[in-house]
Amino acid sequence: MTSYMQKKETVKRNWYVIDAEGKPLGRIASKAAVLLRGKHKPTYTPHIDCGDYVIIVNAEKAVLTGNKLEDKKYYSHSQYPGGLRTRTAKEMVEKYPEEMVEKAVKGMLPKNRLGRAMYKKLFVYKGENHPHMAQKPEAMDI
Repeated sequence: MTSYMQKKETVKRNWYVIDAEGKPLGRIASKAAVLLRGKHKPTYTPHIDCGDYVIIVNAEKAVLTGNKLEDKKYYSHSQYPGGLRTRTAKEMVEKYPEEMVEKAVKGMLPKNRLGRAMYKKLFVYKGENHPHMAQKPEAMDI
């Protein structure tokens, strides 16, 4: 008996909405990463992008446990001397909540061109509203 290998032409993609309100950031990110990779499907194939589209709403209401608001740091560098920028998690929640959630999910995806293709199917929004109602997304519970 041979293993089933899905082809990229036969992939059926669904849309899911995850509400981040009151949920831990890591739980949201790991669930979104599983959906983006397609590991929740019985037809999962590692070398094919067989994942679904994921919409995360209420990004600013995601919860960080413990002392992460003060202790956790986000680093980025401009590639110029002295171009290191450091932000705390509290600053990220207040000013850039979408970027914080995106970084958490992106860190759980593969670090290759397949992972970059999966990342393009992630949409993060600050409030309750999103412009993807025409796709009829299903609510995903965490």
